[in-house]
Amino acid sequence: MSQLTFRALADPTRRDILQLLATRDMTIGEVSEQFDITRPAVKKHLTILHEGNLIRIQANGRERINSLNPDGMAPVFDWLNYFDTFWDDRLGALKTLIEKDIQ
Repeated sequence: MSQLTFRALADPTRRDILQLLATRDMTIGEVSEQFDITRPAVKKHLTILHEGNLIRIQANGRERINSLNPDGMAPVFDWLNYFDTFWDDRLGALKTLIEKDIQ
């Protein structure tokens, strides 16, 4: 699991940007219109998302088109799935104890 991916996901503005890009590809300007922060600040957020492999940036003439990279989330899901197993085991044990007490 890349630290850059966690860094990218740690910020609420970047998570909001990911949700926007899940609906459609956008230029920096289009993303900037959705936030009360400067365009350079949005560009910095997009750079961090790109470094975390969560978005793709494609040149289209002078514009840069930003799009969600769904494959970039795979390591996050893999990491979280490890803990799902932990909770499944714990909840299974709790269920067994409760059922034992009921009988």
